[in-house]
Amino acid sequence: MKKLGIVIALFVTSLAVRAQAVNTHGTALTRPDVLDIKENTHNFGKIPQGRPATTTFEIVNTGTTPLKLDNVQASCGCTTPVWSRDPIAPGATAKIVVGYNAYGEGAFTKTVTVVYNTNMTKLLTISGEVYKTPATSAPDNASVQLLKQIN
Repeated sequence: MKKLGIVIALFVTSLAVRAQAVNTHGTALTRPDVLDIKENTHNFGKIPQGRPATTTFEIVNTGTTPLKLDNVQASCGCTTPVWSRDPIAPGATAKIVVGYNAYGEGAFTKTVTVVYNTNMTKLLTISGEVYKTPATSAPDNASVQLLKQIN
């Protein structure tokens, strides 16, 4: 008897939850997405090793109320996002600057998660390839040594 009561209670609870998620037309209610990112990916191409690279992602508040970026977090320590913590007015734009330190040689793909309006998220992606730079700025030139001996 107790099991039957538990099953009935769970069934009634699930119906109540479903009823709250459906509007009067019988379609599910969804929260409108109010954060629009013009470009959510950026490819740096080839980057010399040891030279940081940055890019800027532009975001737009397409909603009717101010938008707050709660957090912008990179997938690793080699990527650093910088953003304003001020609310973004409806129709206004803001920028997220993402830097990559280009320390490790080779191809990379990194993500940045944007958390806004408490629990909504968007994903930004940067990619590219870091190439090893020469140890010296230019190869030794034997002609320079010869000129020094003549003068």
